[in-house]
Amino acid sequence: MQRRSILWTMFSSIGAASVLAATTSRANAANVDKAKVAYHLSELDKTGFVLGNIQNHYDGMGGPDKVKIALVIHGPALKAFHLAQASQDFSALVSQLIKMGLEMSACINTMKAQNVALKDLLPHFGVADKGGVVLLADLQSQGYAYLRP
Repeated sequence: MQRRSILWTMFSSIGAASVLAATTSRANAANVDKAKVAYHLSELDKTGFVLGNIQNHYDGMGGPDKVKIALVIHGPALKAFHLAQASQDFSALVSQLIKMGLEMSACINTMKAQNVALKDLLPHFGVADKGGVVLLADLQSQGYAYLRP
């Protein structure tokens, strides 16, 4: 009789612990922020590739409500985003990604080196006023995963 009581108590405890763990896990999952990713783009010839990766990232994660993506651009790659040089197709792709929630930042040092102002870039750019690499480090300290394709 005593053995049954011990076993019943043990299995009841395990069952209760399992229910509690599952409930806690669901509650924690509901409170988790969406994934955060920072893409680093500095090479002009990788611009289309990186934008394609970002589109694939949104698609693979299940949409923009599942992931927050920041794109930090410096160096030669910023030339692709000059308003005067961007093709209509390129501008449309960037606009589509912006509508999905993409946050783009241009390095202030690169802007100075290329002698461009914010108005000279495609719409919706932010400025990394301490520099692109500093912004990337800041984003990583905020929990962003760092990708440099």
